Formats: sequence, structure tokens, C-alpha cells
Amino acid sequence: MSNDEQRYPDVDTSVPQTARIWNYLLGGKDNFAVDRAVADQILAAQPELAEHARLSRDFHGRAVRHLAGAAGVRQFLDIGTGLPTADNTHQVAQSVAPDSRIVYVDNDPLVLTHARALLTSRPEGATSYVDADMHDMELVLREAGRTLDFSQPVAVLFMGVLGHVEDDAVAQTMVGRAMDAVPAGSHLVLCDGTDITPEVVDAARIWNESAALPYHLRSPARLAQLFDGLELVDPGLVSVTRWRPDTEVREIDQYGGVGRKP
Repeated sequence: MSNDEQRYPDVDTSVPQTARIWNYLLGGKDNFAVDRAVADQILAAQPELAEHARLSRDFHGRAVRHLAGAAGVRQFLDIGTGLPTADNTHQVAQSVAPDSRIVYVDNDPLVLTHARALLTSRPEGATSYVDADMHDMELVLREAGRTLDFSQPVAVLFMGVLGHVEDDAVAQTMVGRAMDAVPAGSHLVLCDGTDITPEVVDAARIWNESAALPYHLRSPARLAQLFDGLELVDPGLVSVTRWRPDTEVREIDQYGGVGRKP
């Protein structure tokens, strides 16, 4: 038995997983040889992918800071959170508003292992973790309701995870169910890869040949449909590097936006 298998007996270390590949791209250490092999193959086709992962993470931070700050949101439901890294949702939100309450949702056993150990809260707020598949939105919402007050605004985050849902109608139903459960003044934060350039399309092909959970690119127009019924916050759905940037960075094929429920 390898050291990896001894440390994580409930984790399948023979099949690459999205959260662990993303962790590797972000410079983390919670990944295995199979994950690094897939990531390195993708990086050979698209060397800038690791930078894109970081830039997408930067968008996440800017969006959460805006919501906890100017928008006055104090509750966050982060669906498909992935492995803990620097500047997780609770760290960003509670750095602005210490009384923020955050619920993380994922169903990867390795994410669960680390979430229990690392996702701690400021004493003024609260942080919890729901072990659930995002397709089971009823379970997600029921368990999240133990920490969040759904009579008050909630920011619902789908960061880079809806690409794992191939059918647009299914993705829209998931988003719609989550947004139906929260009141006016709540927000949707979403980002995902787009099919604008051949290099990204090829990277997705390599990913899908090996990863356990395929990733399906969408056009910006298809991503925009996920915000139906919401008011897009300026500057709208754009390349993540163009959403209220701290510095000027070239556009990438990850698009993101923030929508407000009227």
C-alpha cells in the first residue's frame, strides 16, 4: 500500500479527480501522481492553464469581497468548493465582515477530510461543510439551512463546477432551485471555462480522456442563460480578468459574473 493510500484510505488514488487536479494547478500539495500526470499533459497543450487557475481564483476573491462589502451580504453557500487553498470563501468574507456565515458543499472524500480540519470560522461568524452532490439540491439546501438563514440574502457560488453538468437544462434547474430558495437581495456568483479558443477546447479534450468527471465547455451566451431572472452586476458576464480587476491582465477563456436576485 502506498503512502497516499495509507493516509487516505477512503480516497481512490488511482483515478484523477477534478478537485485534486485543480489543487495541483494552484500550487497545492493535496494531489496524487495520477492527478499530476493529467495536469502535466494539459499544461503541455496549454502552458498558461496554471496561470488561468490562479486568475479564476482571484475573481472569486474579488467577487466575495464585493458581496461582503458593498453589497452587504453576510451568508455564502459555496457549492463544489474543492480542496481548501489560500483565500477560501470564509477567509475572504470574514476578513471584510467577521460575522459572515459560510457553508461549503462538496462530495469528494479528500475535500471532506481537509474541510473538517481546515475550514474554521471567526468567532463572530460560522462555517460548516455539507457532504453532498450538487445534483441533490434538496439535500444541499436542507443541510445548509442548519447554518444559513434563508429568510436573509445569501450569495450562492458555483465556481468552475457547472462545466461538469453537460446538459444546459439540468444546470439551469440546479441554479434555479438554489436561487428560488433564497430571498430578494441574494446573489449568484458563477464562473466556468468557455469554448472560445481551440487551445482551451483541446485542453478540455485531454482532461476528459482521463478525468473521472468530464468537463464541458460552454459559450459565453450559454453561460449567460444561467443568470436568467437575475440582474447582472456591472460589468456583467465577462472574462474573469475583466471583472473589477485590481490590475490589468489579458483576457482568458474563463468567464464569470455576479447576478442579483431582484
